[in-house]
Amino acid sequence: MQLQVARIGKPHGIRGEVTVQVLTDAPSERFVAGTEFVVEPASAGPLTIRSARWNKDILLLGFEEIADRNAAEVIRGAKLFIETEELDDEDDDEGWYEHELVGLEARVGSQVVGTVAALTTLPVQDLLTVKAADGKEILIPFVDEIVPEVNVQDGYILITPPAGLFEINDENPKEPKDSAGDDA
Repeated sequence: MQLQVARIGKPHGIRGEVTVQVLTDAPSERFVAGTEFVVEPASAGPLTIRSARWNKDILLLGFEEIADRNAAEVIRGAKLFIETEELDDEDDDEGWYEHELVGLEARVGSQVVGTVAALTTLPVQDLLTVKAADGKEILIPFVDEIVPEVNVQDGYILITPPAGLFEINDENPKEPKDSAGDDA
């Protein structure tokens, strides 16, 4: 299986370097000279890193296959992937990748409440987006207290929602009554 680690942005300079939107938590390990990426669309790749450097907060990559700005413009918007078999097995206990979670059943007890649609990584905590059978999207904090079990092999996550979690996600919350009255 493949894991997306970056998206190519605009060209930088005349030697074929491009800006990159980094989608991995370990850029210093993923973006080193000699690393080869599977590219989407396939017509743009594969690509092998020639150089990697930071310009302020922006990662700039040069690829062996891209010699100038015109060639760099052609790959703009392409997605860079690595094979997940290349990932270290020792990190398996630390978390999950989005592709492992998307599609899993979301259960409260034995009741299926929806399907995991996305994982959003945030600075404080991650959020799971669960698509309910009625089409509503429910945001679930991805913390041990609320999602105590993730069973990828059997295809489900177990949710123990605190009171009100599903109501918070309701698109039409009840309007609070105005206690001050009319101030016309």
